[in-house]
Amino acid sequence: MPCFKQPKHFQSLIVLHWPLCYLVIFWIVNPSFIYLLFTSLWLLPTLYFVWYFLDWKTPEQGGRRSAWVRNWYVWTCVRDYFPITIVKTKDLSPEQNYLMGVHPHGLLTYGAFCNFCTEATGFSKIFPGITPHLATLSYFFKIPLVREYLMAKGVCSVSQPAIDYLLSHGTGNLVGIVVGGVGEALQSVPNTTTLIIQKRKGFVRTALQHGTHLVPTFTFGETDVFNQVVFHQDSGMFKFQSWFRRIFGFYFCVFYGRGFPRGSTGLLPYPLPVTTVVGEPLPVPKIEKPSPEVVNKYHALYMEALRKLFDQHKTKHGLSETQKLLFL
Repeated sequence: MPCFKQPKHFQSLIVLHWPLCYLVIFWIVNPSFIYLLFTSLWLLPTLYFVWYFLDWKTPEQGGRRSAWVRNWYVWTCVRDYFPITIVKTKDLSPEQNYLMGVHPHGLLTYGAFCNFCTEATGFSKIFPGITPHLATLSYFFKIPLVREYLMAKGVCSVSQPAIDYLLSHGTGNLVGIVVGGVGEALQSVPNTTTLIIQKRKGFVRTALQHGTHLVPTFTFGETDVFNQVVFHQDSGMFKFQSWFRRIFGFYFCVFYGRGFPRGSTGLLPYPLPVTTVVGEPLPVPKIEKPSPEVVNKYHALYMEALRKLFDQHKTKHGLSETQKLLFL
């Protein structure tokens, strides 16, 4: 078990609330809303569902962020629990749009969430004039109420229309894509730096189509906050995980961390430092229909920039000089 400071109980409750609140909305609030349709309060859910259908395309048209939600005090509690920090290596000009690769996925992507979906670490002050968006599965934006909560924090759909919209409307937009996707979550075990990226070239093609600068980022400590049970690919549990992904769009990962009592095991993450380092933008030309050769060229340049970023900062964040970044 890793050594760590003991967070305050209130911070622990807040950190636990963040993933659980989506489950509460999905399994309790939404069924309650449907139940209200058959009561004297039927007008309340009816008005919302009318709004829901009229507002259907908003997640793919820039979303609807809320500065109030992004500045909630609870996010500072999440920040201080680990703690979570962000490091800038170069300025980002508000005159440009950016497509940011977020690495690694981890299990719950605490670093990217806290740094880009809230103001807990002061993103707007560190990168003035830049509006961050973190892309996630489109499926989540089809769930009533969950979609509102996600959009309020600046989360957008990872669908091609949603990303194209943000990169073609105005400047100063920073769209973060977790390149490794849900598949990389299964690689999330402590003391590993393995990324799924070799065949993930769609984000580079999109950047070329818009002439959008590519920004590499790496979050040190993201894979250390939980232990994960990794199943062999021939096992029944791995087959269940694969089936679960086909149905729901993400893997059913078996993981554990600390519990509330000191020294116990539970579902709280280990309070270890999590630091997102934002690298130097990589300019790319605007090519409406880039050839595979051009995509491969800039994909290789991006991986080289990401590896350089990792190597320059790894010893500052607890890794050895010999630690290598592995691309799958």
